[in-house]
Amino acid sequence: MKNPVKKTRIPEHKAFVIQELIAPFFDVNWHFHSEYQLFVVLKGRGTRFIGDHMQAFREGDMVFTGPNLPHLWKNDKEYHDPKNGLITHGIVIYLPDNFLNESVFSLEEFEGISQMLKRSERGIEVTGRTNEKITSMMKEMLDLKGTQRIIQLLKILDLLADSPDCKLITNAGYINSNKESEKDRMGLVYEYVMQNFQGKVSLEEAAKLSNLSQSAFSRYFKSRVNKTFSEFLTEVRISHACKLLHETDLNISEVAYECGFFTLSNFNRLFKERMNQTPHEYRKEFLNAFATVS
Repeated sequence: MKNPVKKTRIPEHKAFVIQELIAPFFDVNWHFHSEYQLFVVLKGRGTRFIGDHMQAFREGDMVFTGPNLPHLWKNDKEYHDPKNGLITHGIVIYLPDNFLNESVFSLEEFEGISQMLKRSERGIEVTGRTNEKITSMMKEMLDLKGTQRIIQLLKILDLLADSPDCKLITNAGYINSNKESEKDRMGLVYEYVMQNFQGKVSLEEAAKLSNLSQSAFSRYFKSRVNKTFSEFLTEVRISHACKLLHETDLNISEVAYECGFFTLSNFNRLFKERMNQTPHEYRKEFLNAFATVS
């Protein structure tokens, strides 16, 4: 894994920054920064990590993160093989952490936006009609200049502040206890798991990568992610299983094997514990929902 990327600070002469991202894959570095960030995926699939939460992402995924909330959009392996010719596409907006500290923004009219920015400390997932509308507005904003761009931003923030299509991502008790110097350590662990979860993943190897004893690593990991290393690994595998149940015709046994489970009974048990239904029920529900939409 590359060294952690230091996100470029917003230039002093700009109120905020909007960028269009087009590349074979999104940033591979697990990181956090002082800016607020609104990010929408226009093209690309993989696994998203926000604080102590992880889930699969695909086209349309939209998340608003507050300052210093760790995050990573890790594309699936096929995006990292140039032979596949895959590409990712997204739009990101960075706002300074003191965005509402100016006198005008402390007025009553901006209270809703101010409260929403406070909630973003836990990360906000945006879905439904709000997602569709904001995606369209972000695309338009790329071509706007000057005050028109700022007006568009305020409209977006106002939508986020008043939308029922927003839900918080991290658990209520989550606090980012990571230090700046630990970004690389956690990044190496995440990369190790994502590269190897379909086969053997060991606590011993993860501890070695972190330069810690196994017991020290176990304590360190749980204090940072709010779950044990074993629980995290299982979540990665179950998340991939959900993706395969959506996107492939593999039978349940094949899905289990592709996700690193060595026995079907163990896969079925862990899947039901986390998803509250069996893999077969999960696939059937998805297919029925898809048929209804079609």
